[in-house]
Amino acid sequence: MKERDVAITAATAAGQVVMQYYQSSYDIRNKSPNNPVTTADLASNQQIQQVIKEAFPNDGWLSEESKDSPDRLDKERVWIVDPIDGTLEFIDGLSEFAVSIALVENGIPIVGVLNNPATEELFVAVKGDGSYLNGERLQCLPGITISQVTLLVSRTEHRRGQLEGFVPLVDELRYIGSVAYKLGKLATGAAHAYLTVQPKNEWDICAGDLIVREAGGVLWDKKRTPIRYNKANPKQPAGMFAGDPRLVEELIDVYLQVLDD
Repeated sequence: MKERDVAITAATAAGQVVMQYYQSSYDIRNKSPNNPVTTADLASNQQIQQVIKEAFPNDGWLSEESKDSPDRLDKERVWIVDPIDGTLEFIDGLSEFAVSIALVENGIPIVGVLNNPATEELFVAVKGDGSYLNGERLQCLPGITISQVTLLVSRTEHRRGQLEGFVPLVDELRYIGSVAYKLGKLATGAAHAYLTVQPKNEWDICAGDLIVREAGGVLWDKKRTPIRYNKANPKQPAGMFAGDPRLVEELIDVYLQVLDD
């Protein structure tokens, strides 16, 4: 499939660019509080856009590091990109970040690629064709009793006390920085479920969403519905949950009872 191959090419090339800066020197500026952008983010974005636009010049484009353009809303096909998801981890020298590239068609992801060049992990999914890590087929863990569950969560949300309602109910909270990378690791069976109680942007979750779906899981909002992409406002409201569908149902119940204002 050409779209998958182009996404892999773009993610791989961007990963090579990112590694030129990783644990080295680069400029950092803050777009907003706790929201930095680095030279590496911008160089990765330029590399991805060059590869994708050359192959598919008529497709729409939505990236964290590009000025948004409303013309994407009129496109059936839109590429949704985060050149480095987990910039804070990248800056800290932690290998918990990923280049995230997805293609959506009429709001539904059909190609998803995550590349963590620091760990040499390449996650690839095509709608209807499964999820793979470095060529090996992925499968989410089956649902189990919530007291035995390992949850992938954000260190920041835990530090803020936003996950206290879950702490006594589950077996373990496991911390990984990047949202996209969390979803990729979830699809490998590294944990039973993922949740976030904070709003996220479409570029944070889109590729990872498809990778989880194609590994037999779901990514739902607190209304128990899949995320639709390429909306006018790319910010997805607080409350997202991924994993086995029955387990996700239980986690949403807990969220609505204890955490949702």
